[in-house]
Amino acid sequence: MKMKKFAAIISACILTFTGICGCSADTGGTVTAAEEASSEEVQETVQIDKGTMHGYTAEELISQMKTGWNLGNSLDSLGGGETAWNNPATTQLMIDMIRDGGFDIIRIPVTWGHHMGGAPDYTVDAYFMDRVNEVVDYAIADGMYVILEIHHEPDSWFIPDSEHIAEVEPQFTALWQQISERFKDYGDKLVFESMNEPRVKDKPHEWTGRNEDERNCVNCLNKVFVDTVRALGGNNAERVLLLATHAQAVTEPALAGLELIDDKYVGVALHAYIPYSFCYHSGESYETFEWDGRENSTVDYVFGLIDKYITSKSVPVMIIEYGAEFKLVDGKYNTGEIAKWITYFLGKAKEQNIPCVIWDNNERTSNLIPFGLYNRDEYKWHAEDILEAIMKVYEEEKV
Repeated sequence: MKMKKFAAIISACILTFTGICGCSADTGGTVTAAEEASSEEVQETVQIDKGTMHGYTAEELISQMKTGWNLGNSLDSLGGGETAWNNPATTQLMIDMIRDGGFDIIRIPVTWGHHMGGAPDYTVDAYFMDRVNEVVDYAIADGMYVILEIHHEPDSWFIPDSEHIAEVEPQFTALWQQISERFKDYGDKLVFESMNEPRVKDKPHEWTGRNEDERNCVNCLNKVFVDTVRALGGNNAERVLLLATHAQAVTEPALAGLELIDDKYVGVALHAYIPYSFCYHSGESYETFEWDGRENSTVDYVFGLIDKYITSKSVPVMIIEYGAEFKLVDGKYNTGEIAKWITYFLGKAKEQNIPCVIWDNNERTSNLIPFGLYNRDEYKWHAEDILEAIMKVYEEEKV
């Protein structure tokens, strides 16, 4: 097994509804040589220890987590396979280095739609399912908590509104049936997340949650997700599952509109790039480049909303995406300012026992939304001061 793993690393380096929801498109992808090799490798590799279930509730399991990292822009790439968005194929060594950096959670974003057959089975291509399984195993073998989800699903099938929900639900159900069946024997360190930023794109309310119809559809799909996973049996009966708000937004309409599910193994997954003025390079007059404390109140307000609508009801929360885009100031990236923001942001999250998972797309080009923390091409850190800021927050045990 060690020789095969070594060979894989070397190879990668070279390379309100009635009757709907029960509550009531064939988009084939291109198979690359790397993906075919990965599929063959996973078939030959000796099975890892998949872990065990301890009966932890969502609150108990999440309370054991510290801080995490996103494998962004890899298995979630649209078209052309895992390397389509200029990232190298994921290797065991990469995940080892993420663990050694101090992270205990890895979120694996996956876009499935380009790798699924048509109705009625919507079968996920075997090579792609095998490859996802292989990457999950990298993290499980390292003792990490793993969040597996569905990510940039194309508009060709995933539009969560009442006009399209009757077509969305069967494919959504079929997808989670296949994922749940594949991973039903994995222990409680494998967590499922229902969907990523579910919304109808290019609408004025896209990121605000101010659309009741879409919120209802998201709530419906959250319930379908939980019911589907639970029905597949095995360890899925007690697997921790994460629900999404509309667009996974932390606005008051999105949080207030989320229907919580009475299941002690269910939590909520949110995104929090806050404040927008600091976290994104908008080019607007309100954009900020320094973290000097003037916008602390925005962070405080959002964590207050999360407590009001979710954690105060004894439902655990994970912020499974956060981060600040690297911005050029006098020819240098503002990593020191981001480190200051992270210290404040994660400090507030830690006070509320909310583990956070930083978004990392390995991008350092200023015109391509740079969120690159770990350099997957050269196996080193892009910004060690940010890594140090994250880990410093967790030098003491969570309270």
